[in-house]
Amino acid sequence: MPQPTRQPQLARHRWQSAVKAVASAVVGILVLSGCQLGKPDTTGPASAAPEVIGDVAAELEPYYAQEVMWENCEEDFTCTQVEVPLDYAEPDGERIELAVIRSTTRGAQGSILLNPGGPGGSGYESVSQSLDAMASDALRSKYNIVGFDPRGVGRSAPVKCLTDSERDAYRAETFDLEIPAGLAAATKASTDFAEQCAKNTGDLLAHVDTESAARDLDILRAIVGNKKLNYLGFSYGTFLGTTYAELFPNNVGRMVLDGGINPANTSEEMTMGQAKGFEDAIRAYVADCQTSNKCPLPGTVDDGVAKIRALIESVEESPLMSSSGREVTVPLFISGFILPLYNDANWPTLTQALTQALQGNPDPILYLADFGADREEDGSYSSNSDFAFNAINCLDYPMPASLDAMRADAAALDKASPTLGRFLAYGGIMCDAWPYDAVREPHEVNASGADPIVVVGTTGDPATPYEWSKALAGQLESGVLLTWEGQGHTAYGRAGDCIGDAVDNYFIDGTVPDDGTRC
Repeated sequence: MPQPTRQPQLARHRWQSAVKAVASAVVGILVLSGCQLGKPDTTGPASAAPEVIGDVAAELEPYYAQEVMWENCEEDFTCTQVEVPLDYAEPDGERIELAVIRSTTRGAQGSILLNPGGPGGSGYESVSQSLDAMASDALRSKYNIVGFDPRGVGRSAPVKCLTDSERDAYRAETFDLEIPAGLAAATKASTDFAEQCAKNTGDLLAHVDTESAARDLDILRAIVGNKKLNYLGFSYGTFLGTTYAELFPNNVGRMVLDGGINPANTSEEMTMGQAKGFEDAIRAYVADCQTSNKCPLPGTVDDGVAKIRALIESVEESPLMSSSGREVTVPLFISGFILPLYNDANWPTLTQALTQALQGNPDPILYLADFGADREEDGSYSSNSDFAFNAINCLDYPMPASLDAMRADAAALDKASPTLGRFLAYGGIMCDAWPYDAVREPHEVNASGADPIVVVGTTGDPATPYEWSKALAGQLESGVLLTWEGQGHTAYGRAGDCIGDAVDNYFIDGTVPDDGTRC
């Protein structure tokens, strides 16, 4: 059967699902839904050069001490551009700029820097468009919330690869990876894509790894006037935060990591964890769906899951045609199917989409797939998240590229997740074609000397399985684990007062929650 060569982007949607509210007549509403501070943030348009705080290499001091202009860019927000070195090994060389936005809270006790996930998620968009969804009223009343696009993302020296029309074709393309011709075609497509990214992005493509982004984060800490970094990271943002804590443990202030990623995971372990997580989420969704007389998946849970699998197989064999004339191939179908699984509040939306698809109408599923990819109605794309996702992951994770290893991995994934596993395999094809090798090896991180780091895990999280949060909290010397017994990806902002108050009280008062707290 034809299979997509690229796995659906399972770990990047927290920022998309949390910060966008979408209405559609067909689909309905998508509701994916104690450190000492340095000099206080200014809330006016200009900011003097900050004092260089901490042990900073002499060649990096100009970046930490740069004077930036905070300009009113939107109501209640100020924005600026911050220069960082393209290559930290050559700080006197080329520079790039990071886009930064912050809420302006009168009398704020400092700033919290926020990363909404990814890799490829825009912190700038999260703060500017949906700050209410990312931080509570209590938090926003005490802190300026700072969003930024990491290097390679959005407004910050973005990775560039394809035109919008090329991106449409790329997202929909399928290959039969069980035959040599299909593998050859997939390899060529990945090679062509990588070459386009290298051509259109330039030298930056070698320097969008997470360690470089974490070093940027320390410069941002100084720019907003914090002696220590106050940080809220979701999903991939936990990996960025963990990397920061490893590099700068003495600069860690109040840090909360929601939807933890285990830094010791290999790419194979990451993919397997998600395969199992999404298979469990599908079963939980079906069980919930069957409590309604509108559920299109009757019978037992096994019966309902089998019907979903049969639908996916039918799309593999014969793609559906949307009312707009776009063919809905299985990669697009899987992308749309997965998105509502990130939040159980969106399960009714998935039910509506599956009901229509079973009747031959793929429009709702395509709508969800486009929503997740930031494709607008006019065919344009409002972000480069897919491009950044590939670029960052290929630098962060060595991936198996031998055919035998990938085939063995595909068999294991199919066994672990009969519904989705085969669509998550062969990821090594892309990174094998990438022009730059991975710069990091998976390893445990203890961040010795850091202030308490609060890790939040959700027991039914499909994208960052709960075991990853447990492992992360256990590795970190100062790790504290909060557990939400719920479904969906990440907890803060949707898990109620138990988690919300624990996070808020830590940021506001420095009250460290009890390790092992369950909500």
